[in-house]
Amino acid sequence: MPGRSRDDTVAAVVRQWRAVRPDLDTGPMEVIGRINRCAALLQQAEDAPLRRAGLTRPEFDLLGALRRAGEELTPGRLARETFSSGAAVTKRLRQLGERGLVERRTDTRDRRVAHVRLADSGRELLDGLMPDQLAYETDVLAGVGGPRLDELATLLGALLGQLEERLGPPPE
Repeated sequence: MPGRSRDDTVAAVVRQWRAVRPDLDTGPMEVIGRINRCAALLQQAEDAPLRRAGLTRPEFDLLGALRRAGEELTPGRLARETFSSGAAVTKRLRQLGERGLVERRTDTRDRRVAHVRLADSGRELLDGLMPDQLAYETDVLAGVGGPRLDELATLLGALLGQLEERLGPPPE
């Protein structure tokens, strides 16, 4: 297939499987293995601009969800927006609150419900960080430019949509 790399670690694994089990179709492994390997490498890189700002990717995702929504969100909605567990969101919100980046208020009708909003300092941090983060991500993807990048985004979007439909919503 044109454009397929034969020098990556997944290609080596596939060659090994083909040597011991030539009867197996390793095509799915070539896709899923590469997606998993890319995700692992991207997580290891820890997003340099985020690291400089003292944020983790999950914290950045929470702040981003609040910024995009433009309104208060409940922790449950934030969990759905960021594909995180409720416990993880609660922990991150506490940490972000201690740093003055988010503010929580209790619902006036139901004290069990919390509403979270981006504090001014969180909005300033995120708005200042976004151009640097997008430049970093552009640099990470520099080897796959133009129409190939659009095609990759389309293909990954189709895969993600299919998986979300088949496997259901993320955990609450």
